[in-house]
Amino acid sequence: MLKKLFKSLRSPLSLKRQPRPRSTPEILGPRQHSLQRGQFSRNAVNVVERLQNAGYQAYLVGGCVRDLLIGMQPKDFDVATSATPEQVRAEFRNARVIGRRFKLAHVHFGREIIEVATFRSNHPQGDDEEDSHLAARHESGRILRDNVYGDQESDAQRRDFTINALYFDVTGERVLDYAHGVHDIRNRLIRLIGDPEQRYLEDPVRMLRAVRFAAKLGFEIEKHSAAPIRRLAPMLRDIPAARLFDEVLKLFLAGRAERTFELLVEYDLFAPLFPASAKALERNPEYAGDLIRQALANTDERIALGKPVTPAFLFAALLWPALPARALQLQDRGMPPIPAMQEAAHELILEQCRRIAVPKRFTIPIREIWDMQERLPRRHGKRADLLLENPRFRAGYDFLLLREEAGEQTDGLGDWWTDYQDASDSERRAMIRDLSSRPDDGGGEGAPVARKRRRGGRNRRRGPRSDAPAGE
Repeated sequence: MLKKLFKSLRSPLSLKRQPRPRSTPEILGPRQHSLQRGQFSRNAVNVVERLQNAGYQAYLVGGCVRDLLIGMQPKDFDVATSATPEQVRAEFRNARVIGRRFKLAHVHFGREIIEVATFRSNHPQGDDEEDSHLAARHESGRILRDNVYGDQESDAQRRDFTINALYFDVTGERVLDYAHGVHDIRNRLIRLIGDPEQRYLEDPVRMLRAVRFAAKLGFEIEKHSAAPIRRLAPMLRDIPAARLFDEVLKLFLAGRAERTFELLVEYDLFAPLFPASAKALERNPEYAGDLIRQALANTDERIALGKPVTPAFLFAALLWPALPARALQLQDRGMPPIPAMQEAAHELILEQCRRIAVPKRFTIPIREIWDMQERLPRRHGKRADLLLENPRFRAGYDFLLLREEAGEQTDGLGDWWTDYQDASDSERRAMIRDLSSRPDDGGGEGAPVARKRRRGGRNRRRGPRSDAPAGE
């Protein structure tokens, strides 16, 4: 069945629509671009020069070249070479060979790691592919193993996007452009090399990478590269859950999380990643959308300010819209509110981990942040002071404010906790006594689902304190 799907999705016309990679690169000399070797990592330049001195071809490649051409500072510096991973390891005592699906070398310089990849070639077809231990494909076309080595031309053709098929020669400070990447940078386009459907089928994660680069760089996905994405989005369900966790972190922790979310929804890529949240978004687009966007906007702001962000808080926000409805279903079956919320949280995280393998070091804090939403309304007696001492109080409090900003009615709970944190001991005792005089004194069990707040009501801005980062 998957083979039929693969054949039906192959479009002979789509390859013609795409610019063909050049057999020889366009070479841009120092006068035709702004790059200088001093802009690149000194360690990466040293790796290139050492490999060249040993008789190998070696270039800085991909994202570091692209970002510097755009005017952005790269986070990583990668090298492409004719040397095999084992030959790279022989040249550098501080090198380690990693990976099975895509074998490469990491050269360590303290905390900096220079990734060194051998030039790749196209996969053998038919019987040759069956006999090769270096390359393997799933019947859908997805590449399972990719260790067929080649030359620089074939390596450029095998790269995913034109803007990533750029090589920088540190010796002559030249840019080698095999796939019209400089043209697409100038036109702010994300364009796949080759037939888009075939390239997505080889690795469906390329759809997520297209969205990530479009959001990060402020580019548009070129129309022929964008056309198959919605039809092929379900292919993400075949990607290992551990790999998807890494990809989701890249998507939402690059400083453009809010824009990334919009593109994921636009191209039907959000549902394969977060199925329960996508259904909640369909049922209640205003609330679910507001909460997720606000959480992602806060994440972007913190990253821009150089503040830490924990994936636990991020996943808690992305999954929360699906949680209250599940808790209510369990209550309808006769389960008390708090056990219903706990059971719903357990089920939701279990289901999500089948799709994205969120590590236990994050799932436990997610549960604690959600649990804090049930505990924050219960402030009677010494409970308020005990909650303040809880290590998850700050994350729970920030999450409460996030819910209120999305429009939930909590009867002023966020304001109360904001005031309580800044109050003196006598003022805190008065605030606790005042709770007893109210019809709902705050000492009960609370409710797993807060009521929706009417738009235009009181919405005092309460940002996290500068000395206590949100979600930490």
